[in-house]
Amino acid sequence: MRRQMSDMEAEKSINIRDGGEMAEKEELLHKNNHQRGGIRTLPFILANEFCDRFASSGFHANMISYLTQQLNMPLVPASNLLTAFAGTSSFTPLFGALIADSFAGRFWTIVVASFIYELGLIVITLSAILPHLRPLACSTQVNCREASSSQMWILYISLLLIAVGTGGIRPCVVTFSADQFDMTKRGVASRKWNLFNWYSFCMGLASLSALTIVVYIQDHMGWGWGLGIPTIAMLLSIIVFVLGSPLYKTVKRHGSPMVRLAQVVVAAVKKRYEALPQDHKLLYQNWELDAAISLEGKLLHSDQFKCLDKAAIVTEEGRDPNAAPDLWKLATVHRVEELKSIIRMLPIWASGILLIAASSSHNFVILQARTMDRHLVHTLQIPPASMSIFTVLTLMVGLVLYERLFVPFIRRFTKNPSGITSLQRMGVGFVVSIIATLVSAWVEIKRKKVAAKYQLLDIPSATIPISVFWLVPQYCLHGVAEVFMVVGHLEFLYDQSPESMRSTATALYCITSAIGNYVGTIMVSLVHKYSGKERNWLPDRNLNRGRLECYFYLLSGIQLLNLIYFVICAWFYTYKSVEEISTLNNLQDLEQDKENISSVT
Repeated sequence: MRRQMSDMEAEKSINIRDGGEMAEKEELLHKNNHQRGGIRTLPFILANEFCDRFASSGFHANMISYLTQQLNMPLVPASNLLTAFAGTSSFTPLFGALIADSFAGRFWTIVVASFIYELGLIVITLSAILPHLRPLACSTQVNCREASSSQMWILYISLLLIAVGTGGIRPCVVTFSADQFDMTKRGVASRKWNLFNWYSFCMGLASLSALTIVVYIQDHMGWGWGLGIPTIAMLLSIIVFVLGSPLYKTVKRHGSPMVRLAQVVVAAVKKRYEALPQDHKLLYQNWELDAAISLEGKLLHSDQFKCLDKAAIVTEEGRDPNAAPDLWKLATVHRVEELKSIIRMLPIWASGILLIAASSSHNFVILQARTMDRHLVHTLQIPPASMSIFTVLTLMVGLVLYERLFVPFIRRFTKNPSGITSLQRMGVGFVVSIIATLVSAWVEIKRKKVAAKYQLLDIPSATIPISVFWLVPQYCLHGVAEVFMVVGHLEFLYDQSPESMRSTATALYCITSAIGNYVGTIMVSLVHKYSGKERNWLPDRNLNRGRLECYFYLLSGIQLLNLIYFVICAWFYTYKSVEEISTLNNLQDLEQDKENISSVT
């Protein structure tokens, strides 16, 4: 008996020593992380993101002009190539998010992806500098010799590298910035500034700089400098980001969220013939297992999609309390509700696809601007791609007015701290987007009337005596639509997604752009193919002989149907229910304090 007691005491002392060593290691790691992060990391992260956005905006803004004027591509294939490229660039963030969340971490994902992006920019810059990598110049834009297959393959390789690099950068930068700060409700409330406001302001400033400086250089100094400057800016962003690495806070990864969703599906399928208990409290719950993925609160059981609840049924095989659960056979209620939250979000998420598809007409608006009088003064012209400045300016000013004026005013009537819900915000954005597309059609009718008056319909390179500022209202309306729809869409996905899957929600938002761009490509191709040969809506060369206004009317009708679909989905949507754990933590702290007082006494 004494021997057994001595063995138990020895084992207990070993466990205490091991536990103490583990606690010391965790405390050292926590102390090291506590010393990192904070506001001192912002100059490095925001400088990196500023240069990155400057490079990407300068590259994307005027590419339609590069393809049609430097590579002599027809209008519709060039527009489809850019739309497909934008779609691919918006789809790759899903893979980037999975890689970062599963094993690589956000820091190394950003660094490696940035190098891949830089390599793509170098390739396309060389193609713009070296004459044998592009076809002969064609000033008339009629019967031009198009780029050869080898020249086009160089373009494809560069675009592919840029798309892959974008996939690693886009889903990680925002969340990596948030990792450096205390993003709990108490931490956010203690700061007098908002991280995401600073982030959005820097992104807007970078886009404005690119749309003014880079686009002007591309149109007046050549594409060698026009693409070389974004390449240099991207290289600087990598250097600045790596220099700040000793200051960054690291966040421990807790496995891929996609794997957890797959585990719930597999467990539900394996137990599809099991009967659900009458009381949902009998379903499997493990607070310790879910602690790392439910820091803000645990998702409560919902009555929707009950077939998934079967993943949380405890069978005879899983009743051993000492055995670790096989997550491919048994899932917790919290993990089941994670999957339910994603499924509930999908119909609302899908409503943004057609809005992105409608924005594929942006390339045609640039070509409209190129045919119009772009003089600010007698010697200064606005580059066509720089017209997007008005959308960015409207977005930046609109966000400030929305936060400072609209929300306090509307809050008096709705009693909602946010003014209106994210779904209501999206609905307003849909309506404004429809109005913007209708205005685009009316401006196109006006532009062609002036061209016909001066007999310029058959001269595609001629400047029509109508001011390019006729396009400003539609650009501003698109900026207002983004204030409501785009920001509201991202806000909805972030708020309604499970807290452990918010990086994935960012990738999901990017996939909306991907599918929307692919749909836009299909729409442009079908319209070009079936709208006739004599009066084609989207002609290859001469936009003056096209019927672009009909295409805008078609987009308006599609967006109207999409608005009706969205209203129906929003009407039946059920918000997720979360059990806050702050009160529980406070009670646990109180009990701990009582124990400490008792031990001291």
